[in-house]
Amino acid sequence: MSDLIQQRQEKLQKLKSLGLDPYPQPNLVNRDSTQVAKTKIDQTTTVAGRLMLLRGHGKILFADLQDFSGKIQVFFEQNTLGEKMEQVKLFDIGDIVTVTGIVFKTTAGEITIRVSDFQILAKNLRPLPEKWHGLTDTEECYRQRYVDLIVNAESRQVFLTRTKILSSMRQFLDDHGFLEVETPILQPVYGGASAKPFITKHNELDQEMYLRISDELYLKRLVVGGFEKVYEVSRDFRNEGVSRFHNPEFTQIEFYYAYIDYQELMKFTEELIVDVVKKVKGNLQVVFQGKTLDFTPPFKKLSFKDAILEKTKIDIDLIKTEADFLKSIQDSKLKLDLNGVVGLGAMFDALYKEYVRPYLEGPLFITDYPSEMIALAKRKPENPSKIASFQLIACGTELLKAYNELNDPKDQHDRWVDEETLAKKGAENAMQLDTDYLRALEYGMPPTSGWGMGIDRFTQFLTDSPTIKDVILFPAMRQEG
Repeated sequence: MSDLIQQRQEKLQKLKSLGLDPYPQPNLVNRDSTQVAKTKIDQTTTVAGRLMLLRGHGKILFADLQDFSGKIQVFFEQNTLGEKMEQVKLFDIGDIVTVTGIVFKTTAGEITIRVSDFQILAKNLRPLPEKWHGLTDTEECYRQRYVDLIVNAESRQVFLTRTKILSSMRQFLDDHGFLEVETPILQPVYGGASAKPFITKHNELDQEMYLRISDELYLKRLVVGGFEKVYEVSRDFRNEGVSRFHNPEFTQIEFYYAYIDYQELMKFTEELIVDVVKKVKGNLQVVFQGKTLDFTPPFKKLSFKDAILEKTKIDIDLIKTEADFLKSIQDSKLKLDLNGVVGLGAMFDALYKEYVRPYLEGPLFITDYPSEMIALAKRKPENPSKIASFQLIACGTELLKAYNELNDPKDQHDRWVDEETLAKKGAENAMQLDTDYLRALEYGMPPTSGWGMGIDRFTQFLTDSPTIKDVILFPAMRQEG
């Protein structure tokens, strides 16, 4: 590799010795894309992009020139270029150039530009890999995404799809009267989820700050202020483990919709998901890791209690304390790692994630979680031990979480006090009590429902990507060396 880099450095110096700038800044605003150029047979065109293939020698050279829209073959010949053909001999795969010439079809039928003039725009000094495969190269794809995007058309398509997912979701919410807003990333109190935060310090204010784990509490403050439909596309941060579905920095859409309940929100969610899947995939069939999911509505519904009962034979309605839970696990002879798990809600969650969720193919709404599991969700009036909530599950993982928002400041205060008690017992993911948010609730928040969805994970499903690293341009990685 060092020898190849040295050869390219020598070509760079040769270009400079010819009085050429290897990194010029021409105005190419009127250039054609390669795909437009292909439509201009017998016409002159100017295109710019990266040379991805070189073949020929001496007095002729064929090359593939790639830009964002695709690629086109270009043809350099001595008879047309004269002495300038000497510069062509200094080309390497990966160089960025602009060419001008007449478009024609070769005898083999390939649309080609016969180059009459050209200019090198950026000399490539580091050879591109021919093929990226195997574990080591996969790691390099994530570390050097810029190279991955150059050589891997499939990777480029994944990120084009991600952009389409986001724009489709925004369009759907905008069309339904939602207002896109921005809320703080640096927060004096973290909240809106059960997660460990990243901690930093604001020097001027001389106070500890947190990177947000969610934007929920700020969005609901806006509902208090009279914004009845709000959403945010947010970067959130959770100082936790990395897995095929988790990255410490991730993108989430959260929205809050006043004056509806979670049953209506399920219908709205179906409409939104169906709309996005259809726009992105062209139909409602999604293949993920060999399994075909049908997003044709209505989606199936199953209560959290019944899901647990079906898979474990445990009736969680009979469990009132942590001791009851431990006895039921023992009686059922289930193996469950509860190391670091504090509180009944966390125990229910551990049981669900171990024995139930991995086996739910979906798309499926799991509804009515125990009230101990989400401190921000409203209890069901007919059954206060449950919260009016749902998750959308697909292939054993959560795509989104939703619930009726708790708007009783006294109940919210008491639920957070319970969280503080869990924190004292060692629960690392317990929520903090946010006095300003409680003050906002005391001004009155209308009955509201809302949800949050991880865009990275949803993109995984719609692009059949096995790991979240495949759909994040620059995923979290251990530092090199």
